[in-house]
Amino acid sequence: MMQLGAFDQAQQIVMGKSSNAGDGKAVPSGRLARLSKFGALATTVAGSVVKNGTKQLVQGKRPKLSDLLLTPKNAMRVANQLAQLRGAAMKLGQLISMDAGDILPPQLADILARLRSDAHHMPKAQLYQMLSQEWGDNWQSRVARFDENPVAAASIGQVHRAISLDGQPLAVKIQYPGVRESIDSDIDNVASILRFTGLVPDTLDIRELLQEAKKQLHEEADYQREADCLEQFRMAMGDWPHCAIPGIHRDLSTRRILAMDFVEGEPIESLTTAPQSVRDGVLSTLFTLMFCELFHMRLMQTDPNFANYLARPTTQTVVLLDFGATRPFTPELVAGYQAVVAAALAGSRPGLEAAALQIGYFDDTTQRHHRELVLDLMELACEPLCSAEAYDFGQANLAERLRDKGLRLAEDWQFWHTPPVDCLFLHRKMGGLFLLATRLKARVNIQRCLQTAAGVNAP
Repeated sequence: MMQLGAFDQAQQIVMGKSSNAGDGKAVPSGRLARLSKFGALATTVAGSVVKNGTKQLVQGKRPKLSDLLLTPKNAMRVANQLAQLRGAAMKLGQLISMDAGDILPPQLADILARLRSDAHHMPKAQLYQMLSQEWGDNWQSRVARFDENPVAAASIGQVHRAISLDGQPLAVKIQYPGVRESIDSDIDNVASILRFTGLVPDTLDIRELLQEAKKQLHEEADYQREADCLEQFRMAMGDWPHCAIPGIHRDLSTRRILAMDFVEGEPIESLTTAPQSVRDGVLSTLFTLMFCELFHMRLMQTDPNFANYLARPTTQTVVLLDFGATRPFTPELVAGYQAVVAAALAGSRPGLEAAALQIGYFDDTTQRHHRELVLDLMELACEPLCSAEAYDFGQANLAERLRDKGLRLAEDWQFWHTPPVDCLFLHRKMGGLFLLATRLKARVNIQRCLQTAAGVNAP
């Protein structure tokens, strides 16, 4: 579920960009208003199908419905409408563009991927309404200064700079009106639109993913829960010098407003021109953090969006930003992945198979050749871990090889056994790190990261 991190404003400031400051569009907050937007979108897409289909019939052609639906113009219509609706509608589009991007035609995946970075902000009337509802009618008195122009706008909320009454710089994330109330209906409506337009193939079963999306989005829309998760991370990682986590201002935070320290840093993906040692150090920190989250905290921030991190190259410190997608893991699941690591390090395929069965990647009814495909994929994912030296992500082409093997498995729909949902979120986190490491051409000793994680004080 891809979104701009809560502190993406720091990146915008560093890069000298505004966040569509003059392009505010009201968020449809009522159920009927939102439903009418979906209806208008369906009508527009259907009209284009009839128009283009008639044109091809006149030319003596027999058009296929999928070709009429699956056009760049229709994909752009869907992306634009979801971006205006924000909330769960935009969030689900982000999720589909990330998790099904290798299944969709590349040109359409690129268009839909706009939802990972594009969002209109609220006009000031709606902004004032939200501030009054959460901070009271005299909301201006709650802070010394409030910048009404947002520095970041994402799917669930937008971020503003402010100064607290005692002079501290703040980042204030404000939720769009109606977002929480519209989650379930939005996801159902978007799923129907994506099916109807052909942007999601009929063979791709996303029902369980949709249910999990609803659950996680309800959690992400609860800013008090996010504040609790942030503080859990601060307690767990507080004495580790390679991570920086902003402090929460509880007196200004509600379920729909999250007030945090404003933190400085550079966009992590901008490190492509940084010295090799800096790139290696930053990615080593992120992999160490992932192992710490999984094996010690049993609590993981599962959104792999690059905007959820900032980097401080001189100290190779990573700033952790958005905690809305934080997810707890059961001791049983963690034990399963401990068994995976042990089997991978021992080079034991039988041990890997036993661990996969324990986790739920397949069951006793799974055919042997399907098991072998799953184990091939797991061995490939463990390739960096099995290297005693620094693994060169820039040369390994790992993300592409994982994609190819994953597609081969996904194409065999008679087999497909969806692993526990927690596994899917862990895969997204790990895949995001692989992609970032590949983009930055980092060289990381993953075994050393695993050892370092064991020494980080965590509950």
